[in-house]
Amino acid sequence: MKVSDMTQDDINAALAAFDTSIAEQTTPESSWTALQDLSRKLIGAKLFTIMTVDMKNEVARREYTSDAENYPVSGTKPIRYDRWFDIVHKQRQSFVANTISEIATVFPDYETIKSLGCGSVINIPVVIAGQLLGTVNCLDVEHHYDSQKIVLSQHLAIPAKLAFLAASR
Repeated sequence: MKVSDMTQDDINAALAAFDTSIAEQTTPESSWTALQDLSRKLIGAKLFTIMTVDMKNEVARREYTSDAENYPVSGTKPIRYDRWFDIVHKQRQSFVANTISEIATVFPDYETIKSLGCGSVINIPVVIAGQLLGTVNCLDVEHHYDSQKIVLSQHLAIPAKLAFLAASR
């Protein structure tokens, strides 16, 4: 089934599968894997990563990746104050870019993104108790995150919060 052909029953089944997976998780990695599986079912993602933020120290850290070779879980990188920051951190809205040229305006690693066959991105902020904990990052081919997938991505908000909490316990 294509992501664009999802029915409400398909969405409910994907959410139920996530619920079962997260209930059985025993490691942070399994929480992220459950969220990755749900994201791929609902909106698609060739590349899936989780970033956490530490605003006190103004750094972000990749906590999980579906491609450890090209996007390893590693140290921290400084927070950049730009258009992406305004949308995700200040407005607490998802950032969407559907071409590699749009991506290049905010991500310095756009050439690596392009080399992986990705040309669109949706970064979903995860906010709990008024604090931005991080983002769920899904990347796919150019023009992938159309209006229908953006609407479907709203189904990831509560599961993402749950995955962040489960991974931190």
